[in-house]
Amino acid sequence: MLEYVFFDPRPRDRFVAHVRDRGLEPVLEEDDGLLKVLLPEEIDDDLAKGIEDFYDAMMEMGRELYEQDADSEEVGYHAAGITVQLADGSNVYAQVDPRLLGRIMEVVSPEEFNSVVNAIVEAVENPDSRSLCQRMRDGE
Repeated sequence: MLEYVFFDPRPRDRFVAHVRDRGLEPVLEEDDGLLKVLLPEEIDDDLAKGIEDFYDAMMEMGRELYEQDADSEEVGYHAAGITVQLADGSNVYAQVDPRLLGRIMEVVSPEEFNSVVNAIVEAVENPDSRSLCQRMRDGE
């Protein structure tokens, strides 16, 4: 399942309506205050791209809502994180400084960043002490 995480129900609900309008039936979950929308992985590439673009817009909306709420009242926290899927299929959340994550997302697409995160997870879960040159020679 593809997992989309939200911190505010307003952009999550708009995202759910968007994917339902495109014929998909999302599964909704809530975990430790995170609002998750799960979609099947077998989605047409063009539809998947449109959903990713809309998700990005909803994340921006969530950021704007957070800033508006922070301006009107003291929220008391500012956090960001990324979902990391482990080899056993479980998901964990890695907390990241929101400013750093914002800077990363200004220049790297979510797919590219996910690729970097997955490479790090793979290296941690399956350590390989050979050098990169040796791996290349071994055809990996």
